[in-house]
Amino acid sequence: MSRGPYRLVVFDFDGTLADSFPWFARVINDVADRYRFRRIAPHETEVLRGLDAAGIVRHLGIAPWKLPFISRHMHALAARDIAEISLFRGIRTMLADLAAAGMPLAIVSSNTRANIEAVLGPDARRFRRYACGASLFGKAKRLRALVRDAGFTPGSTLYVGDEIRDHDAARSVGCDFAAVAWGYTRIEALRATGPVLMLTHPSAIVPAVVGRVSA
Repeated sequence: MSRGPYRLVVFDFDGTLADSFPWFARVINDVADRYRFRRIAPHETEVLRGLDAAGIVRHLGIAPWKLPFISRHMHALAARDIAEISLFRGIRTMLADLAAAGMPLAIVSSNTRANIEAVLGPDARRFRRYACGASLFGKAKRLRALVRDAGFTPGSTLYVGDEIRDHDAARSVGCDFAAVAWGYTRIEALRATGPVLMLTHPSAIVPAVVGRVSA
C-alpha cells in the first residue's frame, strides 16, 4: 500500500516513459561486437529481463571498465536513431493529467537530456527537473540530489521505474517506488522487490497519486 501523500513524482525514462526496447534489441549485438562482450540470442531476452543490472553485466561478460564507453556509444546511437524511439501509448495523457492536478514531475535517467527531450517533444516542459546521464549504478546519487535540490523530502517522493536498479535507487534514498509492468524487467522480478505500487497501465498512476498531494 502506498505511503503517500506525494509532493513529487520522479520518472525513469527508457522502459518507463519511452518504448526504447525494440531499438535496443536492434542495435545491441553490433555494440557487443564493437566492445567485445557476448551477443544476445533471441532466446536469452526473457532471461535477461529477470535479472538486475549487475546480473546482466555478468551474464554478458562486460568488463566494468567498459561500461562508461558503452554508455556513451549507446547515447550517440540513440541520438542518431531518435526517430525510432517513441513514448508508450497513454504516457502523454498520463503526464497531462498529473500536470493538470498540479503534481510536480521530474526525470532521473541514464540517458541524455537531449535524447529525452527529443522523444518527449512538447511534453518536456511538464518536467521541472532533469537528472540525466546517471551511470549504470549511479541513479541513487542523482535521485538524492534531485529531491534535495527540488526542496522535497524522500518520504514525499515517488520514483516510477521499470528496473530493479530503479527500486534499489529509491530504497537507498528513502523514496517510495512504483514499478511499471510494461518496461524492460519482468513483472514477477519487479513484484519481488516489494514496490508500493505495481502499475499495469500508465493511467493507473493518476488515481494513485492525485488526491494524495500534500499541501
